[in-house]
Amino acid sequence: MPVEFIGLAATKPFTETDTQDTGPAVQPGYLRELALAHEESGFDRVLVAHSSASPDGFTVADQVLTHTTRLGVLLAHRPGFVSPTVAARKYATLDAFHPGRIALHVITGGDDADQARDGDFSDKETRYRRTDDFLQVVRRTWESAEPFDHQGEFYSVKGGLSSVRPERPIPVYFGGASADAVRVGGRHADVYAFWGEPLAGIAERIRQVRAAAEPYGRDPAFSVSLRPIPAETEAAAWERAAEILRLTKEKVGDLRKAFNLDHSAQEGSQRLLAAAAEGDVHDKRLWTAVAKATGAAGNSTALVGSYEQVAESLLDYTAIGVGTLLIRGFDQLADARDYGKLITLVRDQVDAGGAVLAGAASA
Repeated sequence: MPVEFIGLAATKPFTETDTQDTGPAVQPGYLRELALAHEESGFDRVLVAHSSASPDGFTVADQVLTHTTRLGVLLAHRPGFVSPTVAARKYATLDAFHPGRIALHVITGGDDADQARDGDFSDKETRYRRTDDFLQVVRRTWESAEPFDHQGEFYSVKGGLSSVRPERPIPVYFGGASADAVRVGGRHADVYAFWGEPLAGIAERIRQVRAAAEPYGRDPAFSVSLRPIPAETEAAAWERAAEILRLTKEKVGDLRKAFNLDHSAQEGSQRLLAAAAEGDVHDKRLWTAVAKATGAAGNSTALVGSYEQVAESLLDYTAIGVGTLLIRGFDQLADARDYGKLITLVRDQVDAGGAVLAGAASA
């Protein structure tokens, strides 16, 4: 099976190394240029992320899909703010206009303060129970050709029926590192997503999710999110990494102020920080210094080396059962264009040696 590559859609330039106010939050021309760059580089999808301050993801997703011809969208959604029947119809409508190009990324929410900004004061355990209930209704809305009733802890539906349903199942991606996340994700996820931990940690987490999925007869695929820093030579890549770290440390205050997020309670962030505490480099070239500098605010571990070395390290993840690689850089537009070299190298190796299939059996 081929490796799936996912990038990141953004409506304005903004990263750890560039926190300047560069204009309005929504810049249509920039989003269009970034989407086209991902499509030209061979990405399969782009993630439309979510926070309490983000532009509306459904609108952003539609813009990406409208301005490209092949590129898909992984649209993040937090259960709890939109009725599951309404959310299901919104996703199915996007799919009707752009068949097979939309996927749902379920993010239950690990930051209590960010949830509260949108009026949700539920604790984390409650949010995961709500997500479980939410996804049951979403799938029934997508699949049922007859009116259905649902009586759950959080959602009740009587005579639910949608006139728009996907012809093919809309994939459900799922993120979260806690035991509650694994339990709920094991039941519902088509693809379970991890941040970029060392290989041994990812292999262990794959085993945990597979064990949680087994009682439901599910066999999820897996995704890992990483921040590649490639260059023509290894030395040049490390020079670039050093500059990225310098700029990140210089601007980390602006970054935290802009996003106003506290990741200290997120188990995924704690796992990255624990790895960073053990050393700056793991495996062959997994670099944790940016995660340490930012408090592991999201996907923040990097792979540093020549294009060939970074591609080799990406293949190491596929060899333990990872089929999706979410890669984004520190210069959104330039890196989206540059990553086409990595995508070609990885896919050529998979085509030549069947790395994904060979590795999946050993995970």
